[in-house]
Amino acid sequence: MKDLDLSKLRVDRSAPAAPAKRAGLSWRKIMLGGLALLLAAALLWPKAPAVQTTQVVSAWPSQQFVLLNATGYVSASRKASVAPKGTGRVEWIGVAEGDEVKAGDLLARLESGDVAASHLAANANVNVAAASVRTATAELDDSQRNLDRANALFKKKLVSQLYLQDASSRLARADAAVASAKASLDAARANELLARRNTEYTQIRAPFDGVVISRTANVGDIVTPLASAADAKGAVLMMADMKSLEVAAEVSESSLSQIRVGQPCEIVLDAFPDKRLRGEVAVIVPTINRASATVTTKVRILDQDSAVLPDMSARVSFLSQPAQADQQPVLAVNPQAIVEQDGTSLVYAVDAEDKVRAVPVVVGATLGSVRAIQGPLKAGETVVLAPPKKLRDGGRIERGSKT
Repeated sequence: MKDLDLSKLRVDRSAPAAPAKRAGLSWRKIMLGGLALLLAAALLWPKAPAVQTTQVVSAWPSQQFVLLNATGYVSASRKASVAPKGTGRVEWIGVAEGDEVKAGDLLARLESGDVAASHLAANANVNVAAASVRTATAELDDSQRNLDRANALFKKKLVSQLYLQDASSRLARADAAVASAKASLDAARANELLARRNTEYTQIRAPFDGVVISRTANVGDIVTPLASAADAKGAVLMMADMKSLEVAAEVSESSLSQIRVGQPCEIVLDAFPDKRLRGEVAVIVPTINRASATVTTKVRILDQDSAVLPDMSARVSFLSQPAQADQQPVLAVNPQAIVEQDGTSLVYAVDAEDKVRAVPVVVGATLGSVRAIQGPLKAGETVVLAPPKKLRDGGRIERGSKT
């Protein structure tokens, strides 16, 4: 074996060292490159447009005829505080709030023992006076016969002139007695009528057909027309004629030229916002409220409804022509939500994930500030207001404010 040359295996330490490779540099480049790609994608990716939204609503066809709106309260033009003519203590009340009554029905009664006794005494006096008339009449008849007999005897010269004069005087006195008895009978009958009326005044009856709306007294309360006594009541009941209900609405003085007597109206009660009642202007009160610059109009309710009660809040729309009695609500939307694409009217409905759906609609009449539509929508759905031209079916939006 030849001898090995170990000198060739020696490391040359005088040569310059190779630069060391930095660990992790390739991963940093990868991360920076990825971020750059994401930023470029974000800049180039189409951004969801920010839009305003509105809702599909229910509207009534009569809104297209509205000239003016006003607010007011329901009232009955025929109502009364039912009270007795005299003072007395309430003995009985036969009705309650909400009861319907007819004119002449007995509603309540006061204690009447004293006036009933007076009525009995007046009846007795009438009987006495009538008996006196009969007695006086009998005396008159007898005096007439006596005078006739005296005349016959005087012609035969069987009695003196003085006897004839006495018979004539007796007849005159009998005639006066009859007149006096009849006058006493008339006075007794008048007293009996007064006693009977006083008895009737203790019975409180309905003055007209209507509904009892409140009870202002209870059994045992003292009622007096002037209510001047301590703790006395001025009335027993309050009642109203529900067929005379109307709405007293305040109209601005500047809008007075737009209303007239007999003008058709539509009434909406705050208690029943989905119900429409027809009405007409009955009275325009000929005076102006200087403080508010308004005039009061009385709008008669034509559609009678038992749900309508006095003092309810109401809105009145003054119309250019009468509304239909059987009208039904229709779908409507802000006109700015309707767009035309390829000859078709569309609205863009928005779902819970802010994706839009193009819905074809048939556009109807303008109903106030909204436009009637027909289509596969329902009241309460959200649609895009003034959709941008680049918006398409299935696209996304960024919601702004609602209108």
